[in-house]
This record gives sequence, structure tokens and C-alpha cells, in this order.
Amino acid sequence: MPAITASMVAELRAKTDAPMMECKKALTEADGDMAKAEEILRVKLGSKASKAASRVTAEGVVAAAVNGTTGALVEINCETDFVSKNDSFLAFAKSVAELIAQHNPADVAALGELPLSQDGFGPTVEEVRKGLIGKIGENMSIRRFKRYADGGKLASYLHGARIGVVVEFDGEDVAAKDVAMHIAAMKPVSLSAADVPANLIETERNVATAKAAESGKPADIAAKMIEGAVQKYLKEVSLFNQVFVKAADGKQTVEAYLKGANTTVKGFTMFVVGEGIEKKQDDFAAEVAATMAAAKGQ
Repeated sequence: MPAITASMVAELRAKTDAPMMECKKALTEADGDMAKAEEILRVKLGSKASKAASRVTAEGVVAAAVNGTTGALVEINCETDFVSKNDSFLAFAKSVAELIAQHNPADVAALGELPLSQDGFGPTVEEVRKGLIGKIGENMSIRRFKRYADGGKLASYLHGARIGVVVEFDGEDVAAKDVAMHIAAMKPVSLSAADVPANLIETERNVATAKAAESGKPADIAAKMIEGAVQKYLKEVSLFNQVFVKAADGKQTVEAYLKGANTTVKGFTMFVVGEGIEKKQDDFAAEVAATMAAAKGQ
């Protein structure tokens, strides 16, 4: 079994907010597998161990550009919240989104070669990025983007600059915009239950199975508990099955709302700034201790 290091325990604690000893026990039980240890903590401690899914650790902005049936969504990261509000940084993000929509770059590297001039820097996106790093004094990077140009209508919604959504649809503009806002609020992972990624379903089934085993219920009841938990999860994370955030009765699903509005959603993209990125956390106490130790050694 691999050695369970203090840094591994600290990383799991940062992700889950679980007690230090529980993190160590979970890592030991999981033979050092971080993802498995998170599952173990979810079984033992419930929702506390799922906080990592909503924690945003990197800074930056999401920008959108929509022109008719062509559009793009892009996430650009920086180091601090202060820079994410910088006018030059925001202008750069806006320009990059527009370039993606116009030119259809194959990837981030190809995007970097597109023509752009800003703040005296250029003549490419990459040269402007480098120039702004020198001017602002902070690193920044283009992380990911999604482009639409398949002929469907597009609606976009930005919640501040940290959450961005583009919806591809047929039908009413107002309904599509409402659904884009709903997606930003409820964060579905797919259109329907059938589209939920298999790895996410497997994780939920594993957690439900472990909880059912701990309950001590007979096998037939445990099986129903597991299936019920999985079906509940599928409804919670699939767009069409979610309760619409503007539902007057608190029950109407997104699917029912769209049907009433004669609108069909074909697909969507949602970016949340920093999602999945771990940001280095400075340990001030450790830094002070190291400094003092070094001073004593002189």
C-alpha cells in the first residue's frame, strides 16, 4: 500500500472539509486513491464530503459572443479576483470570444495564432496575452472554449462573469433565455437522464450501495434503496427533469415548461470559472515556523 502523506491528507481535507483523522482513515482504506477516498467520506459523512463539487478555486471570467446562429463561450483564467475585474483583462476576454465565433479555431493553440491587437500588443491573441501579463503583472491563460455554428438558434446568459451558458434551441427566445438562466442556477450535467455520463452514475451507485450496506436492510430492500437513490440523482442532474426555477407551482419541470412554450433545447454548454482547478493555498503558519527555524539555525 502506498504511504499516506500529510500532503495527501491536506488535499482531501481541502476538498471535503472532513476532519483530518477521517481523511487519513479514508485514504488508508482507499489505498491512497483520492477519488475513492472522497466516495468513502461521502458514505460516512454525507453532504460534507461533496463540497469540492461547488468550490471554485481559480479566478478569471467567462465571456460569450453570439451573432445569429454562430456563437462561442470561453473561460480565461488569472491569479486573483482583482485582475478578473481589470478593464484590459475583460476587453481581452470579450475579443477572444468574438474571434472564436468568427474563425472556428481547432484548439487553444490555434486560437493563440488568430490576429488581435490590444493595448499596444499584438499582432496575435498569444502576443496580446503575453503583453497583458507583463503590463498587469499576473499570469493569465485561455483554458477552454466551445463554439456553435450548426444553424440552430442560440441564447446566452452570463451570471456576473463567473458562470456562462450558451443554449442551442428552436422556438421562443424568451423561453431559451429563461432556461439558460435556469442552467446557471441549477447546473445540470446533461439534457436528459439518458445522457448523464456513465462515470457519474457509477459513482452515485457506489455511494448508494455502501450506504445500503451500512443500513443492514435485507438484500431486496437494499436493492430498492440503491435504485431509488440513483433515479433521484438522475432527476436532479438532468435538465429536462429538473424543476424549473421560475415554476409558479414549484413543481413544473423544465421539459414541461419548454413544451408549453413550443421550444426545443438541443444542447447547452456551461462554464464555471475555475471549476476543477485546484489553487495553491499558502500555509502562513508553516511559513512562519520555517522562517523561525531558519533564523535559529543561523
